[in-house]
Amino acid sequence: MNEKKVSRLYRELLIEIGEDPEREGLLKTPERAMKGMAFLTKGYETTPEEVINDAIFHAEVNNMVIARDIEVYSLCEHHMLPFFGRCHIGYIPNDTILGVSKLARLVEVFARRLQIQERLTAQIAREINRAINPEGVGVVMECRHLCMMMRGVEKQNSVMTTSSVLGSFHNEAETRAEFLSLINRNV
Repeated sequence: MNEKKVSRLYRELLIEIGEDPEREGLLKTPERAMKGMAFLTKGYETTPEEVINDAIFHAEVNNMVIARDIEVYSLCEHHMLPFFGRCHIGYIPNDTILGVSKLARLVEVFARRLQIQERLTAQIAREINRAINPEGVGVVMECRHLCMMMRGVEKQNSVMTTSSVLGSFHNEAETRAEFLSLINRNV
């Protein structure tokens, strides 16, 4: 990102909305906004392969592995407003597992890009499937979208839920039901 150019664009935006970028409270806003946008879109700077690195381990495990309540923060690609919530991931390993922090890091690398929740959910599931070829994988995401809450229909209590299920999570109703049951437990 060209930091000077993006800061200049934020300054121009302030002028276009009728603000004075020279007033005390806005003097450093263009630079702060640029840094904020760089942070919120840092997912473009890395790949899922770099995130996973060598954290794939052989394990004689055939039970379901679940990581629940992974925080998600992203920007809607339609309005560039935040959406946020929780992501739940489950998979059944064949003979390899991912380091547990890598699940959260995969969520982060895809979420820190301009996104739609539907694609974000599918990208996470497909990447886990690609990386370790499990028997099955499931990803469920529950998010609140400020583009729905602050503008448009202004529905503050709305939550969007998306899921992506592959392999046995897709093909076997019992496996899918077990996953959904486990992520909905109050543990």
